Amino acid sequence: MSETSSLSASIAGRYATALFELAQESGALETAEADIARLAEALEASEDLRSLIASPIYSRDAQSRAMAAVGKALDLSELTGNLIGLMAAKRRLFVLPQLISTFRALMAEYRGEITAEVTAARALSDAQLASLSETLKGATGREVKLNVKVDEDLIGGLIVKVGSRMIDTSIRSRLASLQNVMKEVG
Repeated sequence: MSETSSLSASIAGRYATALFELAQESGALETAEADIARLAEALEASEDLRSLIASPIYSRDAQSRAMAAVGKALDLSELTGNLIGLMAAKRRLFVLPQLISTFRALMAEYRGEITAEVTAARALSDAQLASLSETLKGATGREVKLNVKVDEDLIGGLIVKVGSRMIDTSIRSRLASLQNVMKEVG
């Protein structure tokens, strides 16, 4: 990890932990989690918002005013709004994406959940998702939240990543493996 990304992760971790602990103390974890979800959606949807938090050309005051307006538009709680305001005042808005992922990880840990990154060749049905979730729960002993992406290049099968473990049952990887074996033979 580069020094800059390590520093960003450290800063984001402190802010995320502060938000988590303050929300927990005040009994507002679900509210903070909903705020974080709305912020994540806004960041994903708006190039202007991503530019605002990342660009050094905006003054502290401009960032503070803009983020206050964003907070009001997203109906953020006072706790989350104050945190975003503090981040703007300290010129730390650039770590907002890392704060979001860190806060989500803290919430998952609090609930005893783990996240599985699933890449499938086509969209999975609700029954398939439930079966996969139950299978992973049995293997890990914890509740599993699935983050599913579709990649038609897999041809068929799945790639499942849980923590540091990866299971690749895709046809693409099997074909690549077969191709390597054929090269060794011929």
